Amino acid sequence: MLEQTPDGLAVISPDGRFVQANPAALSLCGLDPAEVAGAASPFPPHHAGALHEDTETEAVTVWESASGSRREFAFRIRQLTDRGERLVAFRDVTESRRHQRRLAAIASAASRVAAKRSLSSTLDALAKEVLEADALASVQILTVNATSERFQVMGMAGFGPAANFFDLLVECREAGADLRMIDAFTSREPVVVPHRYATIMSDPAWEPLREYMRSPEWDWFASVPLMVRGAPVGILNAFFAPGQEIGGTALDFLLAMAEQAAQAVDYAALLEREREVARREERQRLARDLHDSVVQQVFSMGMQVESLGMLSGRDTVVDSAYVMRVAGELGHISKAVLSDLRAMVTDLHPTALADQGLSAALAALAESTMGRTGLDVRISIADPHHELDDLEAELREDAYRVIAEALHNSVKHSHGSLVTITLGLTVRGTQRWLTGEIADNGRGLPAQNPDLPGEEGGFGMTAMTERVSRWAGHLTARSSPGDGTVVRFVLPLPASLPTGLHRESTASELLSER
Repeated sequence: MLEQTPDGLAVISPDGRFVQANPAALSLCGLDPAEVAGAASPFPPHHAGALHEDTETEAVTVWESASGSRREFAFRIRQLTDRGERLVAFRDVTESRRHQRRLAAIASAASRVAAKRSLSSTLDALAKEVLEADALASVQILTVNATSERFQVMGMAGFGPAANFFDLLVECREAGADLRMIDAFTSREPVVVPHRYATIMSDPAWEPLREYMRSPEWDWFASVPLMVRGAPVGILNAFFAPGQEIGGTALDFLLAMAEQAAQAVDYAALLEREREVARREERQRLARDLHDSVVQQVFSMGMQVESLGMLSGRDTVVDSAYVMRVAGELGHISKAVLSDLRAMVTDLHPTALADQGLSAALAALAESTMGRTGLDVRISIADPHHELDDLEAELREDAYRVIAEALHNSVKHSHGSLVTITLGLTVRGTQRWLTGEIADNGRGLPAQNPDLPGEEGGFGMTAMTERVSRWAGHLTARSSPGDGTVVRFVLPLPASLPTGLHRESTASELLSER
C-alpha cells in the first residue's frame, strides 16, 4: 500500500536528509532510487521543524530539483525513532498555490488600478505581482509613448535597470534579431516561445543585450498585448524560470494581468486629457481676468499719460493741480494692477500648498482675495487629527483649485460682501470623505436656473466638475435670487476601517445632508 499511495512518504534524518522514500516521493522530488539515501530533502532539520511535528497542521515548503523545476509541497511530520528520525507525508500543491497567488495578484492589481496612483508605480507593482504569483524570472510591462510612438519600459521586476535598453534593442533588431514582442503588439495576439533563452544566448544578433538578459536565468518567453478598445497600447513580457512551461492557465493569468495593466494605461491617458482640458479652462479664465481688469486698467493708464503728453506739447503751462490729480490716479491704478497680478500669481502657483499645506494655501488665498477686493472671506477647516496634509498631493491640488475657482466666481459675479469656505474630513463606516462648501451672500441667479449648468452665469463649472470627477467625487452648485450661491463637493478617500464592517455612505447622500 505504501508503494502505491499517491502521496510522498519518506524517512528523514535529524539533519533533514532522506533515509528512504516511496516511489511517489522519488517521483515528486525527481530523485534516483539508487541515490536517495543521504540526499538533501526539502524538509527542515529536526530543530527547525519542531513546530510541525506530531500535529495535524500542514506546513508548506519549496523544492527545486536538480533539473531546475520548482515545486511546493504541503507536509506533515511524525517522530519515528528515538534517534530523531522522522516520517514525512507530503503532496504536491504547486498548482493550487499558484492558482491562489494568481487570484490574489489579479485582485491586488485591480485594487491598485482603482487607487489611481501614478502609472509607473502602478505598472511596477503589477509586474511584481506577476513575478511573485508564478515565481517567474522576470517581467516587463512596456507602453507606447503617444508622442514619439516608441516603446518605453513602465513596469519592471526581475531584470536590473537598463537606461539604454531600447537603444540596445534597436541594435539587436538592426543586426537581424527576431523581436517576438513586436509580433504580439502588431498581431494583437499572445506570443509564446519555448526555450527562448537558449536562442538569445546563442544568436550573435542579440549580443548588445545578452549580458542584460543573462541573469536571472530563464527559459520560456511569453508576450501579451495590452488592449484598450481594440487597439494595442503596450505589451507584457514574461520570462519563465527554468523548468516552467507555459500552459493554458498560465497564459490566462498573463492575459488577466495585461487587462489590468491596459486599464491603468487607459486611465492615465484619460487623466492627462482631463488635465489638459483643465489647463485650457484655466488659461481661458486667466485671459478673461486679464482683459476684465489688468488690460483695461493699463489702457486707462495709457490714456492718462497720453493726455499729459498732449498738454505738455502745446507749449503751455500745465496746471500743477491737474498733474497731481493724474499722478494720483496713475498711482492708484498701478497699485490695483499690481494687486490683480499678485492675486493671479497666487492662484496659478500656490506655493503655500507645497510648502505649508492645504490649510495655509487657503489662508493665503483668502488674505489675497480680501486685500484685492475688500470682500470678507472666512475659512473654517475641521481637521482635528491633522490629516489634510497627508492626503495625496494631486488630490489636495485639485481641492484647492475647486475652492479657488468657486471663490473667483463669487468675486466676479455675486456682488456680495461675504464668502464662507468650509472644509473637513467626514467618516462614515468604512469610508472617509473630503467635503467642502463655498457659499456667498450675493444676488444669486434667476429662479429658472438654480443648478448652474455648464458655464451659465459666468460661474465656470466645467473645470471644477472635471477636477472633482477625476477622484470619483461629486460637485453641486445651487443658487436662488437674493440668497447667494452655494458650491459643494465631496471627494472619497481611502477607507480607514476593514471593509464589510458597516454600510458605506455615498457622495450624493453626503451632499444632500449638507
